[in-house]
Amino acid sequence: MPMIIDIEPVALTADSSAPGDLYPIREVARLTGVNPVTLRAWERRYGLIQPTRTESGHRLYSMTDIETVRRVLGWIERGVTVSKVGDLLTREPRSRTLEAGIETDEYSEWHLSIRAALSAFDEAELERLYGQIFSIYPVDIVFQAIFLPLWQQLLREQDEFGRTSEWLLLDGFLRGRVQHRLQLQAAGARQRVVLVALPELCHELELLVAGLLLTRTDRVVRVLAVGQPLGELSLICEKLKPQAVVLFANRALSTAHVRRLQRLANTLNCSLLLAGEAANVAQEALAGTSIGCLGSDAVLMNQRLDADLKG
Repeated sequence: MPMIIDIEPVALTADSSAPGDLYPIREVARLTGVNPVTLRAWERRYGLIQPTRTESGHRLYSMTDIETVRRVLGWIERGVTVSKVGDLLTREPRSRTLEAGIETDEYSEWHLSIRAALSAFDEAELERLYGQIFSIYPVDIVFQAIFLPLWQQLLREQDEFGRTSEWLLLDGFLRGRVQHRLQLQAAGARQRVVLVALPELCHELELLVAGLLLTRTDRVVRVLAVGQPLGELSLICEKLKPQAVVLFANRALSTAHVRRLQRLANTLNCSLLLAGEAANVAQEALAGTSIGCLGSDAVLMNQRLDADLKG
């Protein structure tokens, strides 16, 4: 097993205009799990990252570059080819890309504190941090910028000793907290939406968080259990009478998935919409159908859902 050496960020030279600390390629490889050969290919072939160069030609990466590498990994793990990732990155809202350096540093500090609590298996400290974060940020930042990126990072690191246990602790902790918040919805809300996972295309926590992000004082979101048969949604809609059914997936849809959704839309007497990272990829495939794409960003999902319900 290779020895891991902690490397301090490289200070900027006096003539550099980029803010913040910079990291050499070997440190970026350690932090992200992407080897230097692949990092250089993503830069040269696809233009996904643009590191700074020293006078001698060595690459130096900012924290924003590192976040971009992690986002590229996320898309690839969801079934998107690397050649298509660049277009998807440009479509992501500013709140997701964390372009502002101060936000990136701020969220990274929270990540370090949460990881320290997880490595000590200190659930009391995790609870304290969760409450503190919720008192400072809105719910979309709490999950989409702080907790879920860390949850995804731990999920990728499960081949490292101890990471699976840390991920399970965080996953169980967050699922419990989100389920509790979902139970506090106003039952008499005017808008009623059913949220269901596409089989094997997301984790339960991702589904629950999506339900929480779509919840408002005038909208109740009924989150169905993971494993809900899609063929029985017409029965559920007959009983619950929602204005819309939102399917959630964080991995790219296959051609078979698209055909299945088109058939499903014909069996429902309400709108059928797709949310999650899959919705960002499937817009072209679903163009011309009755299925709407909400995307994955909390603000956009709610705006598009509002437009559909009002239309």
